[in-house]
Amino acid sequence: MAEDFSHQNLRGRKFKGRKDLAGANFSYADIRGANFSGANLTGANFNHAKAGLQRRWVISLVLVSCLLSGLSGFLWAVNGYLVSLIFDTSLPNQILAWTALIVLIAFFFVTIRQGVASGLGAGAVAGAVTGVVAGVVLITVAGAAVVAVVAVPLVAGAAAVIGVGAVAVAFAGAFAGAFAVAVAGAVALAVVFTIAITFAVVFAFAFTVANAGAFAITGAVPGAFAFTVAVAVAVAVAVAVAVAGTLFSIYISWRAMKGDQKHSLIRNIAIAFAAIGGTSFRYADLTGADFSQATFKSTDFRNTILIYSRWHQAKMLDRVRPGSTYLKNPQIRQLLVTRQGQDKNFDGQNLRGINLQLANLADASFIGADLSETNLQDADLSRAKLKQTQLDSTDLTGATLTGAFIEDWGITNTTKLHGVKCEYVFMRLPTAYDPDPLRKPDNKQEVFVDGDFADFIKPIFDTLDLYHNQGVDPRAIAIAFKNLAENHPEAELEIVAMEKRGDDKILLRAKTAADSDKSQLSAEYFDDYNRLKALSQSQQLLLVEKDSFISQLVTTIQVGLGQSKYHIQGNPTMSDISGISIQGSSNVSGIAGNSSVANLGTISGNVSIALNQLPDAPDTEKPGIKELLTQLQEAISQSADLPETDKADALIQIQALAEASKNPQESTKQKTAKNAVTMLKGIFSGLPAVASLVEAGNKLLPAISKLFGLG
Repeated sequence: MAEDFSHQNLRGRKFKGRKDLAGANFSYADIRGANFSGANLTGANFNHAKAGLQRRWVISLVLVSCLLSGLSGFLWAVNGYLVSLIFDTSLPNQILAWTALIVLIAFFFVTIRQGVASGLGAGAVAGAVTGVVAGVVLITVAGAAVVAVVAVPLVAGAAAVIGVGAVAVAFAGAFAGAFAVAVAGAVALAVVFTIAITFAVVFAFAFTVANAGAFAITGAVPGAFAFTVAVAVAVAVAVAVAVAGTLFSIYISWRAMKGDQKHSLIRNIAIAFAAIGGTSFRYADLTGADFSQATFKSTDFRNTILIYSRWHQAKMLDRVRPGSTYLKNPQIRQLLVTRQGQDKNFDGQNLRGINLQLANLADASFIGADLSETNLQDADLSRAKLKQTQLDSTDLTGATLTGAFIEDWGITNTTKLHGVKCEYVFMRLPTAYDPDPLRKPDNKQEVFVDGDFADFIKPIFDTLDLYHNQGVDPRAIAIAFKNLAENHPEAELEIVAMEKRGDDKILLRAKTAADSDKSQLSAEYFDDYNRLKALSQSQQLLLVEKDSFISQLVTTIQVGLGQSKYHIQGNPTMSDISGISIQGSSNVSGIAGNSSVANLGTISGNVSIALNQLPDAPDTEKPGIKELLTQLQEAISQSADLPETDKADALIQIQALAEASKNPQESTKQKTAKNAVTMLKGIFSGLPAVASLVEAGNKLLPAISKLFGLG
């Protein structure tokens, strides 16, 4: 029985390495400072739990932030003092002061726009350029000898300015602020920067007063008044720079904790330090764990297994140490917490293993994204773009896919499609010229009924492909397959498709059990097939007549071989052969089974495509094969007397006639046409004599037969 720790005070408890916590209940527990490293927490309930730092750790880390802020203030005071040397009487000091000012301006500007790392580079470049310019000025003013004397201290001073200024901003001021926010929030931030500003002002004042006697302004105004003015100017400059730098640090730390990627270096370091002493799930297995409405801060999730973990309405998830888990992505964190991804772009994202149960993902784009092992139960994916989306082992149970774009999506035999709600899908992405590309069902007035979509789209993965390319013998195929099925009932063989290749080649495709040895089955089948081919025709007929399945399968294969590149489905001769389809090499639908509403739309669309490829009649007053077949197609589609399965069969024969009309071999053309016309007459014969379709058939079929030379 799973342990119950709900509502308990577990601050600082050690659960490290425990393997008996699967399904444990930690709901409403205080787990601040608890150590779950390496524990097995699969299916554990952390609903409303509170993670993070214990109070003593918070106080300790805030004190560290205060020390860092004091250091920041001191360093900014140094920067302020260096800039105030602009008023110094010494030329080298003035050049050093201008160098400091230029470097700081460049550093501020670039850091705000591109981040701390870029700002450091800009400051270095600015310092180098300023140093070169200063050298040229000195040569012009004082000659090479003076440059030799001052070059070394000038370069060293410039380097010091760069180092002090940049480090002050990047790792003292901004880090102190970000660290304070990560640990204790806005109040700590206010305390930290009050200390920083105080240190900056005090030390800036002290430095400038100590050096006031050397300022150039004292030479212009004599006496005590000169000293007062010098101190005032120096203090004003120094304090202004120090305060500006401190405010700059506040801004950087604020942007970093808001998730600005330009300042991610500061944020990541601050959060890493803040997680010291916090709740640790490092190396733990949290598969299926529920963190709904839990509170996180200073929590370590590095190297944690987070498959199917739930994060709905979790708080402060942006303050955790995520490591390389999906929690490092701000967009994914937001999606997990809110379950609202409508109209969002997730193209190319790695979303493997996340829990999006009940999520609103309507109109979202997942082009090229990896959603493998993702929980999408009951999610709304209406009109979602799923082009080339990887969905291996994805759970789509109960999901809504109406209007989704599924071009080249990567479903597998482990993708769960049970109970998917879908009225129609699109096989291509929309364009300005075609907003509804390759809609399925093709007929826009038709929709998938419950359960149809999974049957329509589920690919056949575990199939035995039996390719016949030399002297195809339908009787031998039927007998050999029946023998194979009887000899290996554990293989659960079921014919799902037959594909005609060329004029006399055929591929028989059968679904098998997942663990079947397809190599052995194929070898045994062809050994038997080749043996049966060697039998005389009379010997084969004896075997065929004894089994209705074999007889009907022979007829099906013969019909398939007599057709030209089209899909046969629901043929009357196949009534006892569930799941068989015959398709030409140009047909890629791969849908097996009896005709349905969805398949009728597919067949109707294929017929329209075949008819549109035929040439128009040269004489508009005398209809040709295209016009006659189009009229018959319309009559069949609009018939209220013909069942949908018969409609599908009739439309298939229309497509056969359209394809046959393009066959250059007259004998094959007439044979196909004769079979199709005969089957159409048989379908129409069961209708009332007064039915409009019967009248259309009596009028059109003789004209069609005549065009095929059937008399």
